[in-house]
Amino acid sequence: MRIDEGPIIIEQHFNKTADVVWKAITDINQMRQWYFENIPAFEPEVGFATQFNIQSGQRNFLHIWKVLEVNPGKLIKYNWSYKDYEGDSEVIFELFNEGSSTLLRLTHLVKEDFSDDIPEFKRESGVQGWTHFIKESLVNFLEIK
Repeated sequence: MRIDEGPIIIEQHFNKTADVVWKAITDINQMRQWYFENIPAFEPEVGFATQFNIQSGQRNFLHIWKVLEVNPGKLIKYNWSYKDYEGDSEVIFELFNEGSSTLLRLTHLVKEDFSDDIPEFKRESGVQGWTHFIKESLVNFLEIK
């Protein structure tokens, strides 16, 4: 993923209130069910930071997150980088209340280029990953809520 490729943007409508979707994207117990099961902790508070490892083949990707902005029920933005790898980005979840339904817009904005030599850092991989998380995993999770 590189700056010159522009942000990854994924949108999804949910037949749930913004409060329900907000809880799914900010409550650690719910996040572990649809996002990353090994997130050790998460708080929707500016300055909160967490780290967790994801293994892909022979590589370890120590995820480093730091919450940058919170507007409860509407927006959460966090910095997303990896220990020992070049690259830096921001992930923004925005919720738009549409009565009894909610539009979620996910934006993954690259701030410093990630290496093209690592398959997991290619734009296609990012698009596939976010599409899976938002349009499959989160959709399925919220359908049973």
